[in-house]
Amino acid sequence: MIYAIASGKGGTGKTTLAASLITLWDGPVTAVDLDVEEPNLHLFLNPQELSSQKAFVEVPEVDEAKCTLCRACSELCQFKAISVMGDLLLTFPEMCHGCGGCFAVCPEDALFPSKRELGEVISGKVGDIDFIMGCLRIGEAMSPPLMTQVKKILNQNTGGDVIIDAPPGVSCPAISAVIDSDCIVLVTEPTPFGFHDFKLAWEAFAPLGKPMGAVINRAGIGDDSVQLFCRKNGIPIWAEIPYDRAIAEAYSRGEVVVQTVKSLRETFARLQQRMKDAANAANQETGRAMSTEVHHA
Repeated sequence: MIYAIASGKGGTGKTTLAASLITLWDGPVTAVDLDVEEPNLHLFLNPQELSSQKAFVEVPEVDEAKCTLCRACSELCQFKAISVMGDLLLTFPEMCHGCGGCFAVCPEDALFPSKRELGEVISGKVGDIDFIMGCLRIGEAMSPPLMTQVKKILNQNTGGDVIIDAPPGVSCPAISAVIDSDCIVLVTEPTPFGFHDFKLAWEAFAPLGKPMGAVINRAGIGDDSVQLFCRKNGIPIWAEIPYDRAIAEAYSRGEVVVQTVKSLRETFARLQQRMKDAANAANQETGRAMSTEVHHA
């Protein structure tokens, strides 16, 4: 099963929660940091035996001798990464999303593949736990293509569950991080900003049709707006992490909170079980639906 730890905004404690879950997880698990613009899960897990490989995206270059300026490629590209200006076909690699559509529609085979560096994919070990993260190249504007590269390496690993530390927010990177998951954990805090962005995240992720539950971090500050919203919309609250100085101190030292604040172990054990129950129930329901379709066919 793949579990995505997400949030509507930064600073809610998403990575802190992910690190604690990974550390206490019952069974084999792979830790994945898909917040490739600002990865920081490694600061808490301290992976060893690190290896790194460059990640690239395929972009087009032009063979001017073959190009007839038919504009098929430029009309297809929605990102303006390839354009005809006068008697020249120009490419803009930094704007290319690497979809490959331009190669497919060119009638003269006038385009050939080149590549643009996205960043790097770093792998390591945290004890028996596999660790994978992406690190976007400085100046690179698009993170989803690098996230795809991380997922390819992840798919080569066999067995066990996966816990993804997703990028915050509700934009394309966040959707890319959670779309393959079996379960989404939405981390929020009971503040006006936290509540506002929690609603946005729920609205963005709900159409994906995945089981989703809330974790309220720093519970005890603010008000009960998050709880009321969850109750109204049928969102289960899987855990509440108290507003506690000891937690903040452990975080500031780069420690895995659940290892330092022992009183949280039971909270995280219940959270893990609720995540697994939700993912398993959804998986069984999908299996029943597929079985029904096959039966009727």
